[in-house]
Amino acid sequence: MSELISTVMNPQMVATMLGAVCVFATVLSVAMPMLQRDQMNRRMKEMATERNKMRSIRLAEMSSKDRQGAKLRTTPKGFMLRIVEKLDLRNRFDNEELREDLKRAGLRSQAHVVSFLFFRVAAPIISFIATGIYVFFLYDTGYPPSINFMMAVGAGFLGFYIPNIFISNRAQKRQQSIKQAFPDALDMLLICVQSGMSIELAFAKVGKEIAPQSLELAEEMTLTTAELSYLQDRRMAFENLAKRTGLPGVKGVTTALIQAERYGTPVGQALRTMAKENREMRQSEAERKAAALPPKLTVPMIVFFLPVLFIAILGPAGISYSNMSR
Repeated sequence: MSELISTVMNPQMVATMLGAVCVFATVLSVAMPMLQRDQMNRRMKEMATERNKMRSIRLAEMSSKDRQGAKLRTTPKGFMLRIVEKLDLRNRFDNEELREDLKRAGLRSQAHVVSFLFFRVAAPIISFIATGIYVFFLYDTGYPPSINFMMAVGAGFLGFYIPNIFISNRAQKRQQSIKQAFPDALDMLLICVQSGMSIELAFAKVGKEIAPQSLELAEEMTLTTAELSYLQDRRMAFENLAKRTGLPGVKGVTTALIQAERYGTPVGQALRTMAKENREMRQSEAERKAAALPPKLTVPMIVFFLPVLFIAILGPAGISYSNMSR
């Protein structure tokens, strides 16, 4: 044991390990950007496909005069769909609130709805079976079989909430990205409107420009551009944007745009006011997080920083005292 400690504490060994860690970190920093896929181009292609689908559907509506038969996407087919239809999960779980939650998470297609409904039923079963295999065959917990069975049942019960937690976390990350970039998007939208662009062209231009900063906001603005072009009531396009994001700042902007279009008030003035408000909201949130940082750092400092500080201060004195006592 003493030989192992002396080998680990050898300065040459420590320097070699630190050098290896630094080399690994450098290689990882250089290679990570190369390994990442181009998310912006992929998502913008998806939005272009979405816009083309909406155009074809709108043309089909105009030619057939049957709006009830038109759908944004084809019905998904496969194993999940068969399970969902066999168990009649649509009537049990599918509702407007669920679809709004999926839209806030960026999941808009019928395939996403079917996948969510399938995992709503499959996740508890998978969690129960996986936990049962682990506690009965892979790991000896030391508890009687009844306790192990209750643990598996509890895991299956928690598995029922896994899809909801996944959707909630995805929606929160998406909303955070949109909230951070929305004030800058409003500034660019104001510039476009004041330069003489229509609101549709302004949304399309800002959607392209804001993509490097927030792909989520670029997607929403691109969809809003398509809806402004093909929906008969432009108010619905703004309302859909507010519903898809679920943010108070975006809802305030869409309400201002609806009122400006209805009563003929200047759009630039409304955008300037809302951009200032959203910028102040972002700043106040940053200040709130900064104010909450010292209490959060108190416990880590007490647990990790102070013991090391005491060791560094009192360690030499303790070593000197032990040598004197000898």
